[in-house]
Amino acid sequence: MLGIARIAGIMAAKKTSELIPLCHPLALTRVAVDFAPDAASASITCRATVETVGPTGVEMEALTAVQVALLTIYDMCKAVDRAMVMTDVRVLEKHGGKSGSFVNP
Repeated sequence: MLGIARIAGIMAAKKTSELIPLCHPLALTRVAVDFAPDAASASITCRATVETVGPTGVEMEALTAVQVALLTIYDMCKAVDRAMVMTDVRVLEKHGGKSGSFVNP
């Protein structure tokens, strides 16, 4: 399941400009989608890392990757638990682009 969700997240990052109005297409040089399952809390943390050599940020691509990866997990697990929630999706860290660096406290 996580392998399929990883592929979905990577594909979503590459298609962000087709999904988000006015978001321009970017030549991505790296997209990684990683998961950290936690059996104790019955949760999965998803983190996307996206890079480009262009002079722009890729936070929209990373956020889209995480959301689509989590939606894929939901779709594959909804028969077991329809009460799943996706929470706390946010940018943790960003470097480059017009606005410079940002680290979420």
